[in-house]
Amino acid sequence: MLKTMRKHGVTLALFAAFSTGLTAAINELTKNTIAHQASLVQQALFDQVFPTDKYDNDLQQSCFWVNDPALGKGEHRVYVARKGDNPVGVVMEATAPDGYSGAIQLLVGSDFQGTIWGSRVTEHHETPGLGDKIELRISDWITTLSNKHIQGADDASFAVKKDGGQFDQFTGATITPRAVVNAVKRAGLYAETLPDKLSGLPACGEP
Repeated sequence: MLKTMRKHGVTLALFAAFSTGLTAAINELTKNTIAHQASLVQQALFDQVFPTDKYDNDLQQSCFWVNDPALGKGEHRVYVARKGDNPVGVVMEATAPDGYSGAIQLLVGSDFQGTIWGSRVTEHHETPGLGDKIELRISDWITTLSNKHIQGADDASFAVKKDGGQFDQFTGATITPRAVVNAVKRAGLYAETLPDKLSGLPACGEP
């Protein structure tokens, strides 16, 4: 009996070692492909929120960390668009903390003069059939925020119609679009302050 148990134990140990080695090998073989696919997805999102003809640098390699309440709690990544050597705008991660069902994560593209080129929701927990209309695959509502200019912090038109602004809210769900519109506005206003801060921002690759 003891001999049999030892035999099975050795077999299980060998099988575990083989499985671990196989998993590690597969991970090593596929990690570059996975990273490449993730990069393509990210670039596709960038192309939706910032016009490709307005910059000529590699946005994904022009990444910096910022920590400012205008973009939401905690650190967010910003990607600086340049034409030649001149910064022309930014793609920002932003958080709307006041969604109906929690925080809404966004990607916002803006120049430095208050123009929002585009925005997309990247993560949310809003109610299906109501608040989820902020998601592009559900509705094109988010595209109505594109190519809009913010006339300063007191611009009452950059708001949902229920608050006197220009953007539609959803039937039975005003809180969600209001949260998104306000977060995009804050991000656009923050972008106007960035040119003077760029030299001091830590790059994403820095510890």
